[in-house]
Amino acid sequence: MAKKPRKQQSGGTPATVALTTAGVDFTVHAYDHDPAHPSYGEEAAQAMGVSPERVFKTLVADVDGALVVGVVPVAGSLDLKALAAAVGGKRAAMADPALAERTTGYVRGGISPLGQRKKLPTVLDDSATAHPTICVSAGRRGLEVELAPDELARLTAAVLAPIGRA
Repeated sequence: MAKKPRKQQSGGTPATVALTTAGVDFTVHAYDHDPAHPSYGEEAAQAMGVSPERVFKTLVADVDGALVVGVVPVAGSLDLKALAAAVGGKRAAMADPALAERTTGYVRGGISPLGQRKKLPTVLDDSATAHPTICVSAGRRGLEVELAPDELARLTAAVLAPIGRA
């Protein structure tokens, strides 16, 4: 790496605080969020000039009555059957957005897999390991963190599984 990632010094979002507390190297990317943009993730990739395969969205699903987080590339979608299988469940559906917001402490479009109010089981799409770094929401719209996928998996205790669909 030519450029040393910077750490958030203080304050920030629960996600950046969690990263700083854990001593993980990360880079913060801020951009002006356009509320009219049809896709939060695609907007982030375009604004940062990063390939959509390296920008991951955080989705909350209900698997057999329990909330689970799926982290997949913004270029694709979440395979709900694969997500359920990855956590030993049978059925999965997208969670109610209001419930996802209350449980994680983040707003839709800014839900981070890190620093959630209630830590949820997390599954990271295994395509993340093909990249030295990936970007995920830093906890609000218009703010992303870039970090190594193995660090994200470690901090969230994520299961790695093929849960993304192109």
